[in-house]
Amino acid sequence: MRHPPVKMPPMPAAARRRFTLPAAWALALLGVAPQVHAEPVSYGLDLTHTFVHWEVLHMATSTSRGRFDKLEGTVSFDPKEKSLDIGITVATDSISTGSAPFDAVLKGASLLNTKEHPQAWFVARRATFEGEMPKQVHGEFTLRGVSQPLTLRATRWRCGLNPLFQREVCGGDFEATLKRSDFGMTLALPLVADEVKLLVQVEGIRGGVPQ
Repeated sequence: MRHPPVKMPPMPAAARRRFTLPAAWALALLGVAPQVHAEPVSYGLDLTHTFVHWEVLHMATSTSRGRFDKLEGTVSFDPKEKSLDIGITVATDSISTGSAPFDAVLKGASLLNTKEHPQAWFVARRATFEGEMPKQVHGEFTLRGVSQPLTLRATRWRCGLNPLFQREVCGGDFEATLKRSDFGMTLALPLVADEVKLLVQVEGIRGGVPQ
């Protein structure tokens, strides 16, 4: 389950003065400017280029594939501070395989149970970098009301100017695997594999998508 952020109580004004003024004077006497860290840049998801696909082996013969068509979320990125935060909300009833009968089974109570759990979430606040490039994003995936740790592995990541919007765009492709039984989905095991591969395509526009 998602937990609300913990807020620290505000420091009293007198305590703030006692804490900050001597430090500022000391830095001034030494000729040292206090270090200021820039905030990570926020990118609104471009929903025409952001999708979650999945794959699962069916009866050890072929791979069933599908995707979720409705998502929303944000990405914040700071290569200097080596931070990459991702928050994605998925509408579970937007699952699409190209087969309406199969979609109905997937939405049913034994699998996604979309009536009782219309949304799934992935929230990540920690990343592993190589240089200024993210390689792994560590977070938590919540599905059917069950939360499990999940790590996305970056297969590519790039930032550049989008000539259409004239804004900076960052995006990449990520992979992860999970066991559907960890989320209470045991229908057709072991004929249909327990392990599900996720392919996450993320693209964010700095400052949000232009209206």
